[in-house]
Amino acid sequence: MTNPNQVIQDLKRVVSLIRTDAADLSAQEKEKMAQETIEHFNHYVSPGWLQYRKSVSSDTDSGAVLEWQDEGPYCYGLNGEKFIDCLGGFGIYTCGHRNPEILSVVKAQLDHQALHSQELLDPLRGYLAKAMADITPGDLQYCFFTNGGAEAVEMALKLARIATGGRWVISTVGAFHGKTMGAVSMGGKGTYRTPYLPMIQQVQHVQYGVAEDVEKAIRNLQAVGESVAAVILEPIQGEAGIIVPPAGYLQRVREICDETGVALIFDEIQTGMGRTGTMWRCQAEGVTPDIMTYGKAFGGGILPITGIICKPKMWVQELIDNPWLLGSPTFGGNPVCCAAAIATIQYMLEHDVPGQCRDKGILLKAGLEELAKKYPKVIQDVRGIGLMLAVEFHTSELGYQCAKGMFARRVLTAGTLVNAKTIRFEPAAVISHQDIQDVLQRMDEALAETQEVFGL
Repeated sequence: MTNPNQVIQDLKRVVSLIRTDAADLSAQEKEKMAQETIEHFNHYVSPGWLQYRKSVSSDTDSGAVLEWQDEGPYCYGLNGEKFIDCLGGFGIYTCGHRNPEILSVVKAQLDHQALHSQELLDPLRGYLAKAMADITPGDLQYCFFTNGGAEAVEMALKLARIATGGRWVISTVGAFHGKTMGAVSMGGKGTYRTPYLPMIQQVQHVQYGVAEDVEKAIRNLQAVGESVAAVILEPIQGEAGIIVPPAGYLQRVREICDETGVALIFDEIQTGMGRTGTMWRCQAEGVTPDIMTYGKAFGGGILPITGIICKPKMWVQELIDNPWLLGSPTFGGNPVCCAAAIATIQYMLEHDVPGQCRDKGILLKAGLEELAKKYPKVIQDVRGIGLMLAVEFHTSELGYQCAKGMFARRVLTAGTLVNAKTIRFEPAAVISHQDIQDVLQRMDEALAETQEVFGL
């Protein structure tokens, strides 16, 4: 163990850095921070992380960019590098980085309370739950707030089991619902699941976008005496590469669940909060699930907060009699995070964030489609809705080279977590038309460079 006095001195320096604007740091201090960050990641965070994120960092001074400030559609490196953020934290920054209208509410809340006592009633949790019931489709009503997306999925699965008495869950190939044991058991990628096998049992995966497969799985299980609790779906698969299902798919699955007495869970953690052009993607399909998860942009890009909302019929007597049974996360629904979510909902409604995502998504997608026509040997497909878009390359190597070229031109984007064959574009709704044109111009340059590097 290090001498406590030394730890205190080390942390005093770190606190002083936090209190200092990047412009006021010396070149020597910035260089020291870069070296220390590389050392700390390799020795205390994850030995493989810098190699994994090799398009945006390296083990040399020149390759490491330390993010230190952000605002609007941009994030900035410690040395003033300005990036147009088209990664958006995988959907976190729909309202932009440090949105001032949301940030001011969070600061006001911090002036009188941050966390709650765990015993007294915290009013913001109630106000937020009421707001969620107001902005979600159909008769969704009861809320349960959590801290991360995977935790929200865990609560949805537990609720489905309690409410229906069923045990099996139908998920889809390619699905991504998080990385806790329950959530990753629902996941449809062997890459994530294989190291932890055997996982939670009584999960069956079917092909995404094929409603008949969902029906067949449920009816076959029921025919042999098994009970099915839920079907869990992403209205658009995110981690799989922005896969949009055929029209009518969600509606037909809703009908199948009604016919068979199975709960329908929509994972709107990434698709929700305006990202795809409507507040919730299921709205565009005219479908209301029994349980819906939400997160990512829910905290306004400032604080982490997620949760579930369900129909009244799902909140069965067993939960009324035992309110603690579903879960009791220490930080779930805490006042400062609820304040961020409340301010986010207000901002999204007042500024028509879903409409901005819809209109700017049309512009960005049209530009990406033109680039696909220009570079057919590099780009295989462009797809998505709103500001949840993807460019698929013919190979992962091509995608990685393009993402690296975009980074060099100060545009942040990234592939899915396991490869770069598909590059996601999820910028903030506050991105300007000029920034969109700049992104497309820099993408054009990166594609031309990629084509040259591979001799296409």
